[in-house]
Amino acid sequence: QVQLVESGGGSVQAGGSLRLSCAASGSMFSFNVMGWYRQAPGKQRELVASITSSSITNYADSVKGRFSISRDNAKNSVNLQMNSLKPEDTAVYYCNVQILGRSHWGQGTQVTVSS
Repeated sequence: QVQLVESGGGSVQAGGSLRLSCAASGSMFSFNVMGWYRQAPGKQRELVASITSSSITNYADSVKGRFSISRDNAKNSVNLQMNSLKPEDTAVYYCNVQILGRSHWGQGTQVTVSS
């Protein structure tokens, strides 16, 4: 089992910044993909950014140049630095870890960006 604990959500005005953190514990293997997804009301959950254990990153087009994902393999943690936030970034953000074909999810943290 893998447990994910997220922190760092909140409310901010457009143009502001937030940093999300996620700590993983449990049966973590050396190779995995960690990432962040988000789900806005009435929309499907979508990938925001992901990072492999060898630090290969992938970003949604909508956040490229504004968000930055990083990880600490020793601490099994992943962070998402979000800059230049827009109202359309408002969503519940979920931490995700993929290990051996299985997907594990955090409980979600709300990010609200006001105009």
